[in-house]
Amino acid sequence: MNLVPQFGFLELILIAVVALIVVGPRDLPRMMRQAGRMAAKAKSMAAEFTAAFDQMARETEMEELRKEIDALKNDNVVAQAKRDLDGAVKPISEDLRKEASALKDDPTPVADSGASEAASKS
Repeated sequence: MNLVPQFGFLELILIAVVALIVVGPRDLPRMMRQAGRMAAKAKSMAAEFTAAFDQMARETEMEELRKEIDALKNDNVVAQAKRDLDGAVKPISEDLRKEASALKDDPTPVADSGASEAASKS
C-alpha cells in the first residue's frame, strides 16, 4: 500500500506553472527553499522514526534470543545430568564433612582390634 501520490512529468509542470502564477517569480525561489527545508525535515523525522522502530525490534529480538539461550542452557541433557548428580552427591558430601569435623574434634585414633591384640600378646 503506497500512501504517497504518484506524480508524472505533466503533473509537475502543471504545479510549477500554477506556483509561478500564484506566488510570482520573485518569491518563488524563497518558497521553493522553504519547501525543500520542510521536505528535508520530514525526511529526517521519518528516518528517526524508522531507526527507533528498528532499534525496538532489535532489542525485542535480542531479548527473545537471550530467553531461548537460557532455556537451552537449563534444559539440555548435560545440565540435567549435572543437577541430578549434584543432588545425589550432596548427602554423601555432607556426611563426609560431619565425619571430618568429628575427627577434628576428637583426634584420638581408632586402633584396629587385630593390631591391639598382637601388641598385647608380645
